[in-house]
Amino acid sequence: MLHFNWEVKNMKKISILALITVFTVLSCKESPLDITPDGRITFDEVFKDEIQTESFVNTIYSKIPLYFFNYNNYGFLAGITDEAQEVRNTFIGGMALQWQIGALTPSANPLAGMLDYGLWWQGIGHANLFLSYIDNANIEDPAKKSRLKAEVQLLRAFFYWELTKQYGAMPVVTEPFAPGFAFESLTRPSFEETVDFIVSDCDAVIANANMPLRITNASERGRFPKAVAYAIKSQALLFNASPLWNATNEQSKWQRAADAGRDALQALTVQGDFRLFDDYGNYFIRSQDLGASILDRETIHEIPADAGVFSVINTIPSNGELIGTSAGACPSQELVDSYEMQATGEPAILGYQDSDHLQPIINASSGYDENNPYAGRDPRFYATVFHNGSYYGPINGREHTVETFIGGRDQLLAYAQFTNTRTGYYLKKFYDPLIPANQLVQQTRWKKYRLAEIYLNFAEAENEANGPLGAYEAVNTVRRRADMPDLPAGLNQEQMRDRIRRERRVEFAYEEHRFWDVRRWKILSETDKLVTGIEIRKQGDGSFTYQRFVTERRSAGWQDKYLLFPIPLSETNLIPDFNNNQNPGW
Repeated sequence: MLHFNWEVKNMKKISILALITVFTVLSCKESPLDITPDGRITFDEVFKDEIQTESFVNTIYSKIPLYFFNYNNYGFLAGITDEAQEVRNTFIGGMALQWQIGALTPSANPLAGMLDYGLWWQGIGHANLFLSYIDNANIEDPAKKSRLKAEVQLLRAFFYWELTKQYGAMPVVTEPFAPGFAFESLTRPSFEETVDFIVSDCDAVIANANMPLRITNASERGRFPKAVAYAIKSQALLFNASPLWNATNEQSKWQRAADAGRDALQALTVQGDFRLFDDYGNYFIRSQDLGASILDRETIHEIPADAGVFSVINTIPSNGELIGTSAGACPSQELVDSYEMQATGEPAILGYQDSDHLQPIINASSGYDENNPYAGRDPRFYATVFHNGSYYGPINGREHTVETFIGGRDQLLAYAQFTNTRTGYYLKKFYDPLIPANQLVQQTRWKKYRLAEIYLNFAEAENEANGPLGAYEAVNTVRRRADMPDLPAGLNQEQMRDRIRRERRVEFAYEEHRFWDVRRWKILSETDKLVTGIEIRKQGDGSFTYQRFVTERRSAGWQDKYLLFPIPLSETNLIPDFNNNQNPGW
């Protein structure tokens, strides 16, 4: 990989948009990069060499964050949603605690390690610089040059979209800034205008015949295929149509999103060879296999870095059977409640009678038994959550069944060390039972885009644009993979909307969708004020009692201003229109 020294002598600390000026400054004759005794080279020289040109593309790819559990202190983004409670919240530097006490400000971002305003703009700046040179680059094969250009266009769309869904509308910048550029001239467009630009980049990639639909060569692992363009376009147009950005519920926005989803499914599953992976649970503990004959035809893009997952039950009880350091982001009772009953296909819990979620509204027709709450649930529940009575696997040669009841080997300890669950549950998703419990790292990669999302993106938009009839098959396709019954016939639009939202919650648990979904639906204040857990006690006859309790109340992070992140102070000071149009509440 080719790396560049971006430091400019005597340059003061650069704001994020101003950072892009560095790309122009560094290509000028007086740039330090014009001297070569220590190996530094000019951009003109880079693009005269085919290998170095490709290496520069690698540099752009390196700006994609790792996501997954790689947030501050090994946190999942789920730990600051209603999916989970992060046990490290007693640690003052922990991401989740910082988020929930209101540490997000225009001057500070607890998620900056992964979701950083500067990171996105660096990626955009690198992409713009590449695109300004590529047409004249010394690459003999025109098809290869065309593909590299398409990849970088798609990378620019990716960085722009990650930036835009986090901060809202951003100025569209397509060229490296010239020296002396007047940043005060930049203005914020509408959200839709920014999305339109992202979509235009995706459309250009989709139309490029030299861009492969799917990566099939292991040597190209981590590169963007054309399928990513369909995924980004589908997601961006869905956000554009959602309540946060569609206050008047314009049907044309929903129709655009539905059309994008339909086109994506046509291209990926009819014209292409994408399919849902047969086994939901096993899907998340394997890396994408590449080649002509593969098992995984669902993954659109996975983060290529090997991101080891810490053993999920990381408790160290008195018998010393389990080894680990932290229980991590423990599934909430709210997440558990969201899983339907397999036999009936009906929601077990319809909602709550009280604001503390301690009095569930049980669906009497579902078959749910509150005295045996883990029986007969959606198979995705068992693939995602370790609950009391779950089979864990062999530990030190002995079979282990999870005991989260008070006094059990893996018991809930609400205010104890980091090793025990605070909610009564542990995360199973991403955990490979074939990896010994005392081997802390396993090779599981983060699947940033996958086919199931396209199905549910389309279903949601189609229901809003044209009613539930056209949404059924897409939702049922996802449910059938999980061995769940089809949705009942005759649902109206509101009922279908509820079922699609439920489906997204269980299908994408811990995959970061929930964080963004509750924002675009504008229900953050309804979902993120608290999370609950379950206290289980074993009776003399071997039965159990279950008592819900509030395990965490959150003082911040759920107010409407958290629907968007604040634009950093460095940018509002630089660009007057940002200062005049700071995001609401900040």
